[in-house]
Amino acid sequence: MKRILTVVTVLTLLVTAVMAQEANTLTKKEKKEGWKLLFDGKTTKGWHTYLKDTVGSKWQVVKGTLVFDETKPNSGGGDIVTDGIYENYELNLEWKVAKGSNSGIIFNIQEDPKYGATYLTGPEMQVLDNIDAADNKKENHLAGCLYDMSGDATVSKPMPVGEWNKVRLIQNKGHLTFYLNGIKTFEGQIGSEEWNKLVANSKFKSAAFADFAKVAKGKIALQEHPGSSQWRNIKVKAL
Repeated sequence: MKRILTVVTVLTLLVTAVMAQEANTLTKKEKKEGWKLLFDGKTTKGWHTYLKDTVGSKWQVVKGTLVFDETKPNSGGGDIVTDGIYENYELNLEWKVAKGSNSGIIFNIQEDPKYGATYLTGPEMQVLDNIDAADNKKENHLAGCLYDMSGDATVSKPMPVGEWNKVRLIQNKGHLTFYLNGIKTFEGQIGSEEWNKLVANSKFKSAAFADFAKVAKGKIALQEHPGSSQWRNIKVKAL
């Protein structure tokens, strides 16, 4: 009898663990802490293609995962952005990419027709296959880095292609902290002297980026880029 009880206890714990890990859901603790899902695992509700009203056909929900499929017609592409605007928050999500793929998490986006792309106003946390993607030549272009501004191979430690990576992106009164798989990849203050030096040494110094990272508040985007990407467990908590 004792052995049977032990087996039942173990099975119960395993079932509980699996239920607790179900994708695209919030635990009671997370709900109490103020977390909100940005992806329900079933629809693209809460998102739209940048400067459009709906989500393009290249973005689809497949088995609880938000997928960017580069094989779909080009007319269905474009970065997708949140309907909501976020200022002081923590963003958590998981991503994985196909071999050779490239994407990004762009934030503080000022969605306005005068800006033809999300990256003209929003900084980016890079999403990349570090080994086979074409954009792996500069170290601050590697996964988890503040794109073209800060980071290198010592902090960029993505999982192998096809495995999930965990992101924490925190912004509080313009103070940014990035984590990829538990490793801090960047910390700094938007608008500080150090930040301005990073901008001055990046491609964002050109006139085309005159309004880049001027506001520590805006929409959040998942980027269309060469290759295919997958996303899940996208959630945000106001700070």
